Amino acid sequence: MKLLVIGGGGREHAIAWKLARSPRVQCVYVAPGNAGTGVEEGVVNVDLPSIEHQVDFARTQGIAFTVVGPEAPLAAGVVDAFRAAGLRIFGPTAAAARLESSKEFAKSFMLRHHIPTAPYAVFDEPAAAHRYLDGVGAPIVVKADGLAAGKGVVVATDVQDAHAAVDRFLVGRSLGHAGARVVIEGFLAGEEASFIVMSDGRATLALASSQDHKRLLDGDRGPNTGGMGAYSPAPVVTPALHARVMREVIHPAIAGLAAEGTPFSGFLYAGLMIAPDGTPSVLEFNCRLGDPETQPIMMRLKSDLADLIEAAIDGRLDQAEAAWDRRVAVGVVMAAAGYPDSPRSGDAITGLPPPTNDRHVFHAGTALREGKVVTAGGRVLCVTALGDTVRSAQQAAYAGVEAIRFNGAQWRRDIGHRATGRSAH
Repeated sequence: MKLLVIGGGGREHAIAWKLARSPRVQCVYVAPGNAGTGVEEGVVNVDLPSIEHQVDFARTQGIAFTVVGPEAPLAAGVVDAFRAAGLRIFGPTAAAARLESSKEFAKSFMLRHHIPTAPYAVFDEPAAAHRYLDGVGAPIVVKADGLAAGKGVVVATDVQDAHAAVDRFLVGRSLGHAGARVVIEGFLAGEEASFIVMSDGRATLALASSQDHKRLLDGDRGPNTGGMGAYSPAPVVTPALHARVMREVIHPAIAGLAAEGTPFSGFLYAGLMIAPDGTPSVLEFNCRLGDPETQPIMMRLKSDLADLIEAAIDGRLDQAEAAWDRRVAVGVVMAAAGYPDSPRSGDAITGLPPPTNDRHVFHAGTALREGKVVTAGGRVLCVTALGDTVRSAQQAAYAGVEAIRFNGAQWRRDIGHRATGRSAH
């Protein structure tokens, strides 16, 4: 069968790579893809610039099903359009995707369904937001209400930073319409984890746990980014915590969306903060796989991803099981010069190591120009490797990173440090 993956980042490369490994899959088309998907065996890039083009392509090419990678097409209603055309697609409708596309909707939804999260207030008028900040103090978190590609969250350690974030979003309109309203919420201390499930609207199937590293610099310092690396599994997600998250977060979310008339089919990502006493709270919901968490998760998935997605589309996810490689996967992001504020494009990339069974370089912000691979985005590559321990997976991933060259490349040297720190105690 032929499949279509919508998107062009590292997450989509990993999804397409995994789908192409299914013996039932003849070809995976990726729209638009990147330089990595362009040379991946069994994968073909296609230029489909609009939802209408994508629907038409899926219909004329006899695509068995489509998988949506990024959040923007989901919020724009790509799933609604495909379903209206009678085409099979995995992802939530625009109404269900509000869980990600509107922070205000997500917070009020969590309140309605008793899902643990930080206290919050919503503002679209700067003076009221500033007065609120003066009253609550810091640390505090300021979030743009809409989709901001990972750039809409400011964790302010002092009130001045919080005021500056409000002015940037509401006065300077640095994020345009996405930042026309802000959610200010209480700061939660603890350890973050990514908890991702598949849902068919009723049943859920949990994927392997993971943890990403949002800050640009080693030791979790520097500005927030879309993610500088990830590893799976995350030791913080113990079996007891896993059961609690399913009970207190995932099941109420899926049941709540169904009860409100917007059943959720797709990947649901709960970004969690685990308090020192083990209590989980939801920082955010995403309505798709995380990036860069997808890359280590797909490396560890032993089951046929096409089979799992078909089970979800057909509403029989309760009969599906996922098998996982017992080893650890670590993915290290290599970012462009100037990332995250003003990433530079067009730098030639050399030294890309060939894929092996235990290591793969997933492309994100790359393009082919005159036969050469060049940088074309903020996060450029995610070098992902398997190992018997966190340290051996780290060593294999970083050996790949060290072989790759492009001007201004930046990466963290401590991806997985929380897991190695844990095992050292």
